[in-house]
Amino acid sequence: MNAPRTAPSSLDCLIIGGGPAGLTAAIYLARYHLSVAVVDAGQSRASLIPLTRNHAGFPDGISGNDLLMRMREQARLYHADLYEGRVESVVRNGDTFTAMMEGSAIDARSVLLATGVVNRRPAMLDDAAHQQALNDGRLRYCPICDGYEVTDRRIAVLGTGDRGCDEALFLRSYTAAITLVAPEGGHELNDAHYRRLRDAGVEVVGSCRAIALAHDAIVLQVNGDRLSFDSLYPALGSDVCSELAAPLGAEMSEAGCLKVDTHQRTDVTGLYAAGDVVLGLDQISHAMGGGGIAATTIRNDLAEKAPLRR
Repeated sequence: MNAPRTAPSSLDCLIIGGGPAGLTAAIYLARYHLSVAVVDAGQSRASLIPLTRNHAGFPDGISGNDLLMRMREQARLYHADLYEGRVESVVRNGDTFTAMMEGSAIDARSVLLATGVVNRRPAMLDDAAHQQALNDGRLRYCPICDGYEVTDRRIAVLGTGDRGCDEALFLRSYTAAITLVAPEGGHELNDAHYRRLRDAGVEVVGSCRAIALAHDAIVLQVNGDRLSFDSLYPALGSDVCSELAAPLGAEMSEAGCLKVDTHQRTDVTGLYAAGDVVLGLDQISHAMGGGGIAATTIRNDLAEKAPLRR
């Protein structure tokens, strides 16, 4: 996907974000014979998945990049336009929207935000080590996605408070060897947290000072000890990429997730959202479902304004 040299003509829908939600919507909208373009900044969390084994239809698993490549090919097959780049702003002009991208203006009758979220990474791993750890399963971000793969393995959860406690307890259903490690700054656990963790057999240790990769293990320096694990799950939260919606006045949750109705409409007419940027289950299947719902809603809403004819 390359950035447009000149701005595309007015679209029926501009999709911002080329992950599973945005690409599913693009496929649907293109097959509805609508003009659609996807602008993607190349930061889909799906691209970080070495192999997903719980995506239906791929019993041997599929990498996130392979899945995205197949979806891009499918969208192009039905004449959706795909561009690499970052949308810098979106403004509303009456019944349409104008998005600015690298100095070019893109006009659209509707906009779908599928901009996702960004996981907060352990600061103690540089980019190369982070990617290596992801590739070989020593670093994992989604216990829903791959908890099965760590069955009966030694697992560390890096986090604290409600988030760290809940993730450690979720993973406890896969293995008895769970250790909750505090990020820098120490634990923020109350008596109820400690009681739940103790009752579940989760070990709680102090603050992580360093992270290193060793042969078939990930090693955390905790106080003066070096603790070795098969995999580490950071439970540090994520940042929602909803900044384009704020100037439009779209309603958001306290965490920044866009609020939508059951048909993926925001409270701004003509603005829709799907995928991880919407509060819900951060899963490929959920994102795809939201993308399909959003695309069908967009098609029907546009048809109400002006009949769609061939």
